[in-house]
Amino acid sequence: MTDSSLQERAINTIRFLSADAVQKANSGHPGMPMGAAAMAYTLWTRHLRFNPEDPQWWDRDRFVLSGGHGSMLLYSLLHLTGYDVSLDDLKDFRQWKSKTPGHPEYPLTAGVEVTTGPLGQGLANCVGMAIAEAHLAAVFNRNHHQIINHHIYAIVTDGDLMEGISSEAASLAGHLRLGKIILLYDDNLISIDGSTDLTFTEDRGARFEAFGWHVQRVDNGNDIDAIDRAISKAKEDPRPSLIMCRTHIGFGLPNKQDSSKAHGEPPGEEELEGAKKKLGWPLEPKFFVPDDVLEHFNEIKHNGMNIQSDWQKQFDTYSKEFPELARELDRRMRSELPIDWDKDLPIFQADSKGIPTRSASGKVINALAGRLPEMIGGSADLTPSNKTWIDGSPRFQSNSYNGRNLNYGVREHAMAAAVNGMAAHGGVIPYASTFLMFSDYMRPAIRLSALSGHHSIWVFTHDSIGVGEDGPTHQPIEHLAALRSIPNLIVIRPGDANEVTEAWKIAIVNREGPTLLALTRQNVPVLDRNKYALASGAKKGAYVLADLGENPEIILMASGSELSLIVDAGERLFSEGINVRLVSFPSWELFKAQSQEYRDSVLPPDIRLRLSVEAGVAQGWERWVGERGTSLSIESFGSSAPASVLFDKYGFSVENVIQKARTLLNK
Repeated sequence: MTDSSLQERAINTIRFLSADAVQKANSGHPGMPMGAAAMAYTLWTRHLRFNPEDPQWWDRDRFVLSGGHGSMLLYSLLHLTGYDVSLDDLKDFRQWKSKTPGHPEYPLTAGVEVTTGPLGQGLANCVGMAIAEAHLAAVFNRNHHQIINHHIYAIVTDGDLMEGISSEAASLAGHLRLGKIILLYDDNLISIDGSTDLTFTEDRGARFEAFGWHVQRVDNGNDIDAIDRAISKAKEDPRPSLIMCRTHIGFGLPNKQDSSKAHGEPPGEEELEGAKKKLGWPLEPKFFVPDDVLEHFNEIKHNGMNIQSDWQKQFDTYSKEFPELARELDRRMRSELPIDWDKDLPIFQADSKGIPTRSASGKVINALAGRLPEMIGGSADLTPSNKTWIDGSPRFQSNSYNGRNLNYGVREHAMAAAVNGMAAHGGVIPYASTFLMFSDYMRPAIRLSALSGHHSIWVFTHDSIGVGEDGPTHQPIEHLAALRSIPNLIVIRPGDANEVTEAWKIAIVNREGPTLLALTRQNVPVLDRNKYALASGAKKGAYVLADLGENPEIILMASGSELSLIVDAGERLFSEGINVRLVSFPSWELFKAQSQEYRDSVLPPDIRLRLSVEAGVAQGWERWVGERGTSLSIESFGSSAPASVLFDKYGFSVENVIQKARTLLNK
């Protein structure tokens, strides 16, 4: 048993490493690390199963600092427990190209499981991690072989619990009885504006109890033994757990403790020295780590190495008894695709009537799911509309964690963050779906998936005014442009069913970041690929569908459901003696990634007359149409009417495309 004096020095080491870093950077948030140090120490030294020598060990516990503004708390712990975070890295806090940025970033820093800072995201990521853990455990564990058996811990703040995403996520976690989630709530009664009495006076514990959580209260957030007992009880309860720890923001600061001034500004040299004197800490040197504290944390590190070693022995025994399961688990956790994973993908025959691209996506999902058992996903209460159901698999519910069909309910924001958590956890390929219009609810999590490089797949249907009678509230207009503006997000709007197949292939192999599919509600003709170029060209983002005549005078380009429109218009123009190039343009991002030579081969600089056709705002198309080109677009909100009427009224007809093309030719 570690003596109390050493424990107190270890906690103060965490506090003052954090505060010294904030003061040196003259930027950051000292209050949370100083106030939450004791509960973080208790978790990391008595409960958290991890090995700094192997940060990606499959069965490690996950720790999420949902209140990412307190990042120095995490960096101090990572340094002390032996991760690849040096003392110099701590001194480089918030500086250019540092391993210790202002908020934790995945995968920049070893030991950081997810990118946090936008409040509530980390909490919801935990739900996704717990879903992945429960699913893999149900699929791979066998009696006496609990190969997948770990907890997901997080420190959450008042801000996390205020954000709406936390209620969405907690409600879902309670319903699914995700008992591996344990949240430590830094309940310090302070927000940036002042006391939480200003804005946050409901009974938070009762709220979580209503969600179906196990709730405990620790009156003194510096009481290590009380926190330890609470975590132990939480691990025994089948429900997700919230441990409310009453803490003091900026603990030890003589004038700023328990005030909003401790939250997000350096303490100041005088105030910091006052805290060190108050807690019996030497004023010099800065970034001081006592030898016995370092030795103590080294013991924690070696204990973690032993824990993984014991697990490896269990896995070796498991591998002998269940070799096929072991190989499959190993493949999944290494994110390796099986041989012939794309062998059974559908090839759609030419059909002038066509099918909705959402329906084509549903067929592709099921073909992929037969070859990729790690695929798991669902919709925000729109499964029949989004066509995301995996046939032959049950729903993922508290009594069927082996299920691959997720029912998220009307919780788009939490759904998206949970998908990021699943992707970060590993072992699954997660997707989530709703109407494109409601990507607005998901945008913060989509952005984080792109920032973090998560293999998250976003499937959006009802992608235009083709939604029809539901009207402008459900018709995305500016959404494609907004989503295309997110760095490292591949947006694909397939032009027919065969491009949908290609889009899904891209989404599966794109391990560097998220992929977003924008799909139609209405039927889209399936192009005759004997007459037009193969849909495999979609993997390059844009490709020449056909040259109608030699030396084309004009380029018609389109994405999605408007592709068939330019095909019909181009054929008409060609019959009238005008040579036309038809370009399918499903993904700007993929096209931008191609060589200049390829881009020029599709959009030759000497063909300056270009018309883009897309049922949304034209913002961004100017790059591709150039100075002498133009766009057929929608620059207002939509209307309520049948889809065919709307397309006609907004000018998306063969006749109007021809008229726009003639206007360009006659300039």
